[in-house]
Amino acid sequence: MIPESEITTHAAKLQIRNVSKRFHSSNGITHALDNVSLDIREGEFVCLVGASGCGKSTLLNHIAGLEIPDEGSLQLDGVPFSGPDRTRMMLFQEHALFPWLNVIGNVLFALKLKPNLNDKERKEVARYYLHLVGLQDFANSNIHELSGGMRQRVALARALAPNPRILLMDEPFAALDTMTREQLYGDLQRIWQQRKITIVFVTHNLREAACLGDRIVLFRPRPGRIFREYPVNLPRPRDLNDPQIATVSGQITQDLKTIGKDSA
Repeated sequence: MIPESEITTHAAKLQIRNVSKRFHSSNGITHALDNVSLDIREGEFVCLVGASGCGKSTLLNHIAGLEIPDEGSLQLDGVPFSGPDRTRMMLFQEHALFPWLNVIGNVLFALKLKPNLNDKERKEVARYYLHLVGLQDFANSNIHELSGGMRQRVALARALAPNPRILLMDEPFAALDTMTREQLYGDLQRIWQQRKITIVFVTHNLREAACLGDRIVLFRPRPGRIFREYPVNLPRPRDLNDPQIATVSGQITQDLKTIGKDSA
């Protein structure tokens, strides 16, 4: 890890300014986000971590345009946005694939969001992204024939196919077995390095965050605020079992304990 002061400054691609969000229910008001500000640079891989209820998924939904802040603003290249569009695509924990479509059909569905392509071009793009995630030989397979890891690869290809500027990932590997997760860590790093896409990744798994992220942003709950940021300056590709990964995640674990004591 390197000190924050030594991070090279780049023009921010995504700017989040003083975002607050409250949810009202019969149990009262939940202050999900409180005055959150964050810059995410072009091509950066940022992981959002923290205990349940700290607001990290709520912030991801704001970036996706699925939630509108009560206060504050979000901008892409200095232009405010609200609502979803193909520049910001989401990958969920559950793959949310269409079971009535085969593998390539699911990817082609996402390409309806990409204008000015004819049918031949859409199929070429779909096959390119299936090759990128290692599923070129399964284009005509049915979804129910695939393993959990393969389904997430299809979902990843579908999210990448419209060529978004930002890929948003909400605990996409949490439901997978350990061996499959570790294989996907390598695949995702490879794809990110090839495509240089900006990724915002939500996870509870601190070692996963240290393995994948350029920067880790730790949230504290009640209300949801940014507690600390950690630049991760380790060479890629990274192995989850590298002792340096454990060192980074261990530091964050200590801060989580501090947050727990403060919240008690």
